[in-house]
Amino acid sequence: MKTLNDFNFQGKKALIRVDFNVPLDENFNVTDANRIEAAQPTIAKILADGGSVILMSHLGRPKGKEDKYSLRHIVAKTAEVLGVPVQFATDCRGEVAQNAAANLKAGEVLLLENLRFYTEEEAGDVEFSKELASLGDIYVNDAFGTAHRAHASTTIIAQFFPNDKCFGYLLAKEIDSLNRVLNNSVKPVTAVLGGSKVSSKITVIENILDKVDHMIIGGGMTFTFIKALGGKVGDSICENDKLDLALEILHKAKEKNVHVHIPVDVIAADAFANDAQTQIVDVREIPDGWQGLDAGPRSLENFKEVIMNSKTILWNGPLGVFEMESFAKGTITLGEYIAESTANGAFSLVGGGDSVAAVKQFGLEERMSYVSTGGGAMLEMLEGRVLPGIQAILD
Repeated sequence: MKTLNDFNFQGKKALIRVDFNVPLDENFNVTDANRIEAAQPTIAKILADGGSVILMSHLGRPKGKEDKYSLRHIVAKTAEVLGVPVQFATDCRGEVAQNAAANLKAGEVLLLENLRFYTEEEAGDVEFSKELASLGDIYVNDAFGTAHRAHASTTIIAQFFPNDKCFGYLLAKEIDSLNRVLNNSVKPVTAVLGGSKVSSKITVIENILDKVDHMIIGGGMTFTFIKALGGKVGDSICENDKLDLALEILHKAKEKNVHVHIPVDVIAADAFANDAQTQIVDVREIPDGWQGLDAGPRSLENFKEVIMNSKTILWNGPLGVFEMESFAKGTITLGEYIAESTANGAFSLVGGGDSVAAVKQFGLEERMSYVSTGGGAMLEMLEGRVLPGIQAILD
């Protein structure tokens, strides 16, 4: 696996695919610079070598050239994070881009305009890829968030750099962290899978059953399993067409000697609202008109024992509706357990949009071993798929 450390960038122009798809407020200020900060070590290494940097990214889902999706809005924040001036090319192709790249000197940084202003980017167009490739000497992919897409700048472009392509530090760390959980884990291994639907996690569950010792099921998925086992779930979210699938998962887990832990009690509410009436009930006896919105205290005690005895922990999905304060306790408490286990020497990987949002919201990010930057990409790797953006560097 070729990384930045396999190259000296002195006198070279590094063409880096980054994921600077950052949130902006109504005045176009960056409200969360995490993705820019995550790319900083890669950019710093290239500049320190005496190379120059050309940054490629998308922003949002523009329909053609729309100013609100222009990357010019993030130039100032990017310069602030990198600690160096950032030049901006008002196009990512054609004369504008060619001239800006040609005039770039060692130690300088250039940001190209939004790649998705051209439909050729998402279509994986070869000519467009070739045009982008002509701007740099070495191709660096550091965008895990888009590594599962066979787009021009993430995958197709790599063929034009047969010997001069590598992973940036961020993407390399993502791959290493996932490999550490899926292929090189220290046992016991525990996967915590939350979220609302079994259907969205089925491939993940099937792929990791051979790799884990414990599986904690939480969130809305709980009720599909409980109903399949004959429990009453009241008005809780439930995939009635997935009951047989839930039983099949439990059967497979038993065959593979994987211990499945499902909540035994829940915080039930009489409405899907923060100010709803609540009560703690047995997960198998949720009254009609009530719905389970968070894991209960006995469930958390059970989960604590599993987490504290784990050496490798994968967390994908919250235990409850953490966006509402009344139903956030389960997710926060679980996060605290994982943080404590990590402090005691376990390796913890957090991934998937909601769990990442939760650890950030509750200030737990620094206490985890690694928090993934790619939701969809991480899920596909957990499903056992080879991501095209990764394969293109390995080929």
